[in-house]
Amino acid sequence: MVAVGVLWAGLLGTVAPSVAAAQGPASLTGYEVRERGRVSVVATPGDATLAESLLMAAVAQDSFPGLPRPRQRVQIFLAPDTRTFRSWNGTGAPEWGAALAYPGLGRIVMQGRLAPSTAGDPVRVLRHELAHLALHELLGDLPPRWFDEGYATLVAGEEQGDGILPVNLALALRGLPRLSELDELFVDGEGRARAAYALSVRAVEEIARGDPERGLSLFFGYWKETGSFDRGLRRAYGETSEALEARWRSRTRVRYGALAMLTDATLGSVVLLLLLGPLWWQRRVRDRERMARLRRADAEQERREQESLLAELLAELPAELPGTGGSPASGGEDAPRDRPQDASGRKQNE
Repeated sequence: MVAVGVLWAGLLGTVAPSVAAAQGPASLTGYEVRERGRVSVVATPGDATLAESLLMAAVAQDSFPGLPRPRQRVQIFLAPDTRTFRSWNGTGAPEWGAALAYPGLGRIVMQGRLAPSTAGDPVRVLRHELAHLALHELLGDLPPRWFDEGYATLVAGEEQGDGILPVNLALALRGLPRLSELDELFVDGEGRARAAYALSVRAVEEIARGDPERGLSLFFGYWKETGSFDRGLRRAYGETSEALEARWRSRTRVRYGALAMLTDATLGSVVLLLLLGPLWWQRRVRDRERMARLRRADAEQERREQESLLAELLAELPAELPGTGGSPASGGEDAPRDRPQDASGRKQNE
């Protein structure tokens, strides 16, 4: 992200003292400075590991597609916390910004190790900001905001998947904006800014597609030479800015239209689930209660049938068993009597 207000002052060669003081610590006391080549990193001891990683990454990847190798010295300031980051960048910085570049000063202000998760990969963020500085080192203030951000985002390899939904909403509500209208979206809230980033990347990709072998190098040279985006485009690719915009709009609709269909289908499923979920749950509860009542009724019916069958069986049995004449334990006359036995074991006659 480029701090546009400070960018203009810096390119003119003068910076208001109050603005300059807001772009880094007033004193380096308590900070460590690491330097390698044209890059230096200023950070607190707590950010030492991050500072070393960023310094190595900046030196290892110090070239940018289509641009000559930059020579401007770069200072990278790592803010130890969000409050310090805000104070260094002043009130003009957006709340959702993770880093800002000041091309006129050769300075980048980033959040340190305490940055929120939404700040993104710090190496990619730094690459993005370095691309801003390299682009402005060659072209000054010629690039419009959409090209500046689109080029830096493309060079950094930052994913724009989170811009699909904002672009889809923009297409649905206001239609696809013109390239000249993209700059307004960057300062119109985080959601529209994400859409602007995604659309700007697509525009820069379309320009580079005009020369698969040399990419943007000829275009940058002609742009700097003529001072005109349209004339540079004509000389590099034989295409007018109107033709570029028409091609960009057409392909963007196709690309984001297909992605939007998938996004809309997923979003529609969630909405449908939220609407029908309570009704489905209520029906499920009713079904469970009905099944419980049916099971209780079946169990009661089975119990009654068993009792009825047992009663019928008992009703069919006679009152006395035939030939018993009474109970053996009754002691009546018909009860058999034991007879004494003789020595041979035979019973004696009475």
